[in-house]
Amino acid sequence: MSIAVAAPPSHERQKPLRRRRAPGVSQRLRRSFQLAFLALNIWIGIQFYFFVRYYETGGRTLWAPRPPGIEGWLPIASLMNLKLFLATGEVPRVHPAGLFVLISFLAISWLLCKSFCSWLCPVGTISEYLWRLGKQTFGRNFRLPRRLDLVLRGIKYILLGLFLYAVGSMPASAINSFLDGPYGLIDDVEMLNFFRFLGLIGGVILAILVLASVFVQNFWCRYLCPYGALMGLAASLGPFRIRRDPIVCIDCAKCAKACPSVLPVHRLATIRSAECFGCLECVSVCPAAGALEMSGPRRRRVTPWAVAATIAVLFLGITGYARWTSHWRTDLPSRVYFNLIPHASDFTH
Repeated sequence: MSIAVAAPPSHERQKPLRRRRAPGVSQRLRRSFQLAFLALNIWIGIQFYFFVRYYETGGRTLWAPRPPGIEGWLPIASLMNLKLFLATGEVPRVHPAGLFVLISFLAISWLLCKSFCSWLCPVGTISEYLWRLGKQTFGRNFRLPRRLDLVLRGIKYILLGLFLYAVGSMPASAINSFLDGPYGLIDDVEMLNFFRFLGLIGGVILAILVLASVFVQNFWCRYLCPYGALMGLAASLGPFRIRRDPIVCIDCAKCAKACPSVLPVHRLATIRSAECFGCLECVSVCPAAGALEMSGPRRRRVTPWAVAATIAVLFLGITGYARWTSHWRTDLPSRVYFNLIPHASDFTH
């Protein structure tokens, strides 16, 4: 006599573990982008330093052309130019490269989960290597209590709100007057001088930020960066997300442990948080193929190679368009720089 044994309910069946994906491809790609963009910014910084020194010394040192890419470090001026462009339909003549760099970063973040912050931003790259150094040295990183974490995360949005209000309330004529004034023309030099002549208070603050970044993952990016907050707002409106398939997922929670933004990836079907960096760390560590992917509204998978290619095409395409249309360089006569740069510390905004 045979005894029929009922099959367990579907929700109690053991989930099959499908073939493990090749680990690390996305992270090797991402780190290649990080290091390449960091090297580019270091080169821009060196070139800009020699440009400034030439005019500071009255032409007695090695001359270097002004690198337009330095305007990527002028987020407030870039926001002003974006407001001016939207209000008038014209590309500003002062710091136009900053406008196109900002547009490219917003486009990348809107499309691919704030991936600018984790793939390109040099500050984000340094921050990431600092917390990795802390983890290797001390065996762990520290997480702040949940309530304190939520409060501190709001700081960057408050700062962003202040900047957006200040720029948004300025009429186009006032923005033009500011950018065409002495401070606006050489605010890139002012930015360089801030770091060149860092005082005691500035040095202490910088040291605290570096130390905090060693112990807490992405301390600056997570709590204080208004630029990252802007990219997060753009990303929250984007079409692509990290999505989890609960049927394939084996509930190992490795994704949540790997997430640098401390998001509960293992409990969500779709990651909608503006804090998601689009770094693909969670996807990289997932042992169940197909359980976790970046995908569009119809769950069409976006591979790491597609992410990398899209970032490159958007950045190079938008900045290349600016070059092609002659909206890349700030063309000022040398006499203006000879008159203004040696007296940069005399100007106030």
